[in-house]
Amino acid sequence: MRLARKLQTDSIVDGVGLRTVLWLQGCTHDCLGCHNPSTHAIDGGIEVALSDVIHEIKGCRYQSGLTLSGGEPFLQAASLIEIVKEVRSSSFNIWAYSGFTFEELVAKEEYRQLLSYIDILVDGRFCIEQKDGRLQYKGSKNQRIIDVQRSIQEGNVVISCYDDMNNAL
Repeated sequence: MRLARKLQTDSIVDGVGLRTVLWLQGCTHDCLGCHNPSTHAIDGGIEVALSDVIHEIKGCRYQSGLTLSGGEPFLQAASLIEIVKEVRSSSFNIWAYSGFTFEELVAKEEYRQLLSYIDILVDGRFCIEQKDGRLQYKGSKNQRIIDVQRSIQEGNVVISCYDDMNNAL
């Protein structure tokens, strides 16, 4: 798989709690004003073995969760499925950031499989016209923080309580 950089630990801005962040390489959304433009090149970053990534994540101490960011994580869904299967068994909660909407993700089988392991999804392309620095866990007002497991169970998008904080802005 391709990562944009080495694993990041101790993040407090990429989801709730102390988190490990996996920065994936490759994105086709090309959002104007993207926070991570260096992650766009599909062939950029560093190539790493899945077993090494899993071992490194499992060795992280004091972390409450794993965040998949990038780049566009869902472009490497097959590899990420293997990782999150292992990590969830370590009691990590899983967050993912995607430029795709939830509706776009559930329409594709491989993406839907990855979603089945994710707790929270921040979805939608970054929109510079809707950028608001006061928002927590997302960059623009059009993005949603979704409770993935409830959304799958109920068959429609369920906004997470973490997004409710932003709705007052």
